[in-house]
Amino acid sequence: MNLFDCNAMLGRLPSAPAGEGTVAALTKVMDRFGIEAAVVAHTAAWRHDPVTGNAQLLAEVAGEPRLRPAWVGLPDGCGEVPPPAQFVAVVRRHGVAAVRLYPADHGYDLAGPDVAPLLDALAAARLPLLVDADQAPLAEIEAIAAARPALQVVVCQIGYRALRRLAGVLVRTPNVHVDLSYLGTHLALEWLVERFGTGRLLFGTGLPARDPADAVTRLLWSELGDAEVAAIGAGNLRRLIGGELW
Repeated sequence: MNLFDCNAMLGRLPSAPAGEGTVAALTKVMDRFGIEAAVVAHTAAWRHDPVTGNAQLLAEVAGEPRLRPAWVGLPDGCGEVPPPAQFVAVVRRHGVAAVRLYPADHGYDLAGPDVAPLLDALAAARLPLLVDADQAPLAEIEAIAAARPALQVVVCQIGYRALRRLAGVLVRTPNVHVDLSYLGTHLALEWLVERFGTGRLLFGTGLPARDPADAVTRLLWSELGDAEVAAIGAGNLRRLIGGELW
């Protein structure tokens, strides 16, 4: 069974003892848990500076075919990053698979006007957007997805306490998806598949901050059929980023 992780990261985390943060350390854990490939961002792009952190990510994953980069984006109003059309062109040129946003940590509203041009550009380019659940209210995630049906939004690290509100968002916005990294309640995965189908769920671990055993066990020991497990484990991520990963 192929497992392609949509939610992994390189680099050290100042607030958590999450290991060395190197490619070698990450792929060692992936090997241990049978994870074939991963889309990865870099903590330097999140915690320090997206421009230098994204460049550092490209340098570190070069020559490692199992890891596909995800860049961290920003609104361009302060001049730190290029305008959205130019940013997307560079993303495409470097084979970046997805874009992550950290509105809470980087000081802007996900549904506000500052980042709207970037979201429009991502939607036009069919680049998936990854947002951690603690970075924006579900109402803002729903708003940006409803305004841009072509924008595929993956909500990462959402837990069982938000399931009722999440269900409403999934009903109203078919372009919103969920990863498994924090989905720890009993039979939640099975209920989501029964209610919304397999296409809305992606295998994601939250490595290195989270133990990948959680997501792996949640999926492989679930009561889902083999075809459903295969779709969540790898097929849905392949589809969102435009076909084959590598």
